[in-house]
Amino acid sequence: MPRCNRRCLFPLVLTLLAVARGASTQFTPDEIAERPLIEEFLATADIIGAEDIGEGVTKPIRLTLRKDGRVERGVWKNPSGVLFGHWDNWTSEIAAYRMDKLLGLNMVPPTVAREYKGKRGSLQLWATVETSLMKIIEDKIRIPDEFLERTERAKYLTRAFDSLIANEDRTQQNTLYTKDWRCILIDHSRSFLKGPEYSAQLLYGKNAKKRPLLFRRLPRAFVDRIRALTPEAVRTAVAPYLDEDAIQAVLARKILVLQEIDERIRELGEEQVLY
Repeated sequence: MPRCNRRCLFPLVLTLLAVARGASTQFTPDEIAERPLIEEFLATADIIGAEDIGEGVTKPIRLTLRKDGRVERGVWKNPSGVLFGHWDNWTSEIAAYRMDKLLGLNMVPPTVAREYKGKRGSLQLWATVETSLMKIIEDKIRIPDEFLERTERAKYLTRAFDSLIANEDRTQQNTLYTKDWRCILIDHSRSFLKGPEYSAQLLYGKNAKKRPLLFRRLPRAFVDRIRALTPEAVRTAVAPYLDEDAIQAVLARKILVLQEIDERIRELGEEQVLY
């Protein structure tokens, strides 16, 4: 569900600042530094309005929030169980954001647990973006030459991240772009799948479960953080939103992701794979 041309939270902080060409991060340094404040706002601001978004099988609701005179919006959802043949869980939205922070990916908007009408769910900052991958394809939008490298690198980062967290629901609608072509990722309720098939094979890569879409080039810092993942680090990041089976599945996929990367390094050389 694209979120376009919307006011963002704390506009002086979440402005669409230019990022150095080829940078691995998608949020700006100021945005990253302000995440604790945004998380606190989402968790504690008064809910003064709500409306159905009208898109998506998880029936998300756009909440209007107010605190200390500031009024902003977020997306609340609370799926839990099998919907239309797929496992959906609101806790995965929060776990995806926390894994994003742990890995330094910086592409998933701030997301917290929040109760609404007596039900617990996830509340995510309403992302202010210019377009979605679906719009780019449908409207034949040409990405400016100076941003082609950035968008290509974001594509590979997305595939690697989705492979690690077993996100089977990456679509053209939930891959979003800001005005200056930074990639923002939303909708992760179908992530952290933990059946045996999701621990033995990645969703993307050379031997992919879905399609052999490669993550060709990745930031060294991102890969180093994947290598450094420990059970304790993952538990600390995602507890209490993932159970132990889901955590162990992440660690199993970590090995597969690194095998995929290391194989490409052996074939092409490190400089052609990492930057």
